[in-house]
Amino acid sequence: MGDADKDESMVGRMDESRIRFWFLLNGDRWVITGMLTLGLFVILVVAGTVGPSSFRSVMSNTNQVGIAFQAFIASLITGVTLVVTIGQLVLSQELGSLKSQRERMKATVEFRQDVDSLIGTIGLPDPAAFLRQLILTSKDRAEVLEDVLAENSDDELRDQVDQFVVALIENANEVEEQLEDAEFGEFNLLRTAMNYNHSWKLYGALWLRSEYDDSLDDEERNAFDELIDVLMFFGPTREHFKALYFQWELVRLIRSILITAFPALAVAIATLLYLAPTSFPGVTLGVANIIWIVSASSAISIIPFFVLTSIVLRIATIAKRTSAIGPFILHESDRGDDIDLEN
Repeated sequence: MGDADKDESMVGRMDESRIRFWFLLNGDRWVITGMLTLGLFVILVVAGTVGPSSFRSVMSNTNQVGIAFQAFIASLITGVTLVVTIGQLVLSQELGSLKSQRERMKATVEFRQDVDSLIGTIGLPDPAAFLRQLILTSKDRAEVLEDVLAENSDDELRDQVDQFVVALIENANEVEEQLEDAEFGEFNLLRTAMNYNHSWKLYGALWLRSEYDDSLDDEERNAFDELIDVLMFFGPTREHFKALYFQWELVRLIRSILITAFPALAVAIATLLYLAPTSFPGVTLGVANIIWIVSASSAISIIPFFVLTSIVLRIATIAKRTSAIGPFILHESDRGDDIDLEN
């Protein structure tokens, strides 16, 4: 039999170190941007200090600094224009005729009505509370399933279901607690929803019902079906909130790049126009002041690119980890140990 104690949170299921997990998903995007900027600055200072030639003599004999900052300026203007254009194209999908908006509204209302009938009450309007209701319902129905099967004569079935239910309840309790402080628009909500390993739970419920169908009576089959129904609603709900989050993150990306582009462009232009080989004479901490200035100007000019990098890394990782919906397990690490498929 499997071990139901496996950590089924996203960090537990990802085949990544905690540092890499923090860098890709958990870390604040501005902190990641700052780390990348500082890293580039340090590399440039070290490279300028240990170089075989004096940096001032290189500036006097070549126009490498001017060429570099000309490229920075061109890249900033082109990159900002491109990002804003792509953002407008994606956000334009929100625009549509009254008919399309009405159909969209109708589909949303019908989905909520289906969920309301499933959980037996009106679903809460807050996304975190709505997800919490679905998770609580799945936990309640898992407990009902365990109780219904308590008198089943198939020992192996009872053992399998007991482990399955224990793992589901532990995972549900953890996610339920995290959802209490989650707010829509922040990554915390989507991260918490991803912590609920619903694809494996759905597959496990379907497999157990099919594998032991001959040992089930009508009441036990109905208990399986009710659990499967609520698990099937969780997937589309999470995907809907994920799509909305991606839109919010795209807006945040455009805004962040526009905010950082102006100072980056100003620094690049000022460095190109006013920096001369004789500027900033002297040495600080054993490093020529001109190296400090050029390195800092270069790092600041690249900040919009690092903003783009940090946000796209998170979006791409989320898309990769949630690329399948329903009982498809694309990553081996997402497969739980709470049921023994070999039996």
